[in-house]
Amino acid sequence: MSRVGEAGKREAGVRSDCWISVELRDAGGIAIALKSKVRALYGEAIEAQLRDGCRVLGVAHASITVEDAGALPYVLAARLEAAVRRAGHQPAAPLLPQARSGLKEAGERGRLRRSRLYLPGNEPRFFPNAGLHGPDGLILDLEDSVAPSEKDAARVLVRNALRTIDFCGAERMVRINQGLQGLGDLEWVVPHGVQLVLIPKVEDPRQVAEVDERITALSRTGEGCAEVFLMPIIESALGAWRAYEIAKASPNVVGLAIGLEDYTADIGAQRTTAGTESFWARAQVLNGARAAGVQPIDTVFSDVGDEAGLRASVLEAKSLGFIGKGCIHPRQVAVVHDAFAPTADEIDKAVRIVRAYEDAEARGLGVVSLGTKMIDAPVVKRALATVALAVRMGRLESGGGE
Repeated sequence: MSRVGEAGKREAGVRSDCWISVELRDAGGIAIALKSKVRALYGEAIEAQLRDGCRVLGVAHASITVEDAGALPYVLAARLEAAVRRAGHQPAAPLLPQARSGLKEAGERGRLRRSRLYLPGNEPRFFPNAGLHGPDGLILDLEDSVAPSEKDAARVLVRNALRTIDFCGAERMVRINQGLQGLGDLEWVVPHGVQLVLIPKVEDPRQVAEVDERITALSRTGEGCAEVFLMPIIESALGAWRAYEIAKASPNVVGLAIGLEDYTADIGAQRTTAGTESFWARAQVLNGARAAGVQPIDTVFSDVGDEAGLRASVLEAKSLGFIGKGCIHPRQVAVVHDAFAPTADEIDKAVRIVRAYEDAEARGLGVVSLGTKMIDAPVVKRALATVALAVRMGRLESGGGE
């Protein structure tokens, strides 16, 4: 049986990562061969961290080879633990980096979710500065962006990132895998500060319930945050058909998203810019979410170089009633936020409607009018929502003045 395990990356061009090989031995203590771009400055600290990590993991004798490309301590710890596990050793305890403050800070049910930026779960170079781009949410992805052979290593890395990185106020999200693998992912993220779990390829409300039950069980043992929200992703014809049931599957569902790459493949269609092939599914998700009282979230826009196309896509999603969109590159975030914001004309009209409504109420009038037009309740409701959104996005002062 092999007693050698390795984890991480060592190819040319690697940044902010490392490759660690661990050969377990029966004697000889811990021997470390370190090659690092920062050895002159941090070589002793890296070796000390590796020795201390072996002690925590219960490894007394091993030959460790490290090729470091500027990995931060939480990455070194993750790669060491993954290599030890792959060598066939069950750690005495996980190698947990010191937790940042506010680790188990509760999320907000109705917060803005205009943008959610995907970060591949096995690419640590993207993590530290991701929050600086200002997305509403950051998704540490354990599913499609991670190769099957690297999912175990990504779990350790994502867990450590959740514990240590300040994402600048972005909602801390994790997309888990499907089925039993996804339920296993929860043990690695729920105790460590995740605020929202995305559930991929949902076709049955029971999939949502199973995730919710597992999170509840972890929380009851003191292993979880006070509250973890859920966002199922609809990616098939069956999922779209059952959108409302899925959105209502748990009170912890706060949003319902659609993923069109898998959906169009499922129905045997090519995804187009016009989107006629997916309009029905998007309408299902939108109406299912609204009927269930949760946020409808649109799919990603896959051409990161087409800013005009992205803006048009967001404006179209907004016109349908979606409130958010996925992002696959940081440069998309600002465009998404700006396009989802109410325009100056929309804000001005909404403010005038709200003022007319408030004036009519103060005078005890049962009819609201603006100029020569009568204003009914749905129009007032929409105007109030526009004003509230403008305030939240900093486009309008809370008192109504610009």
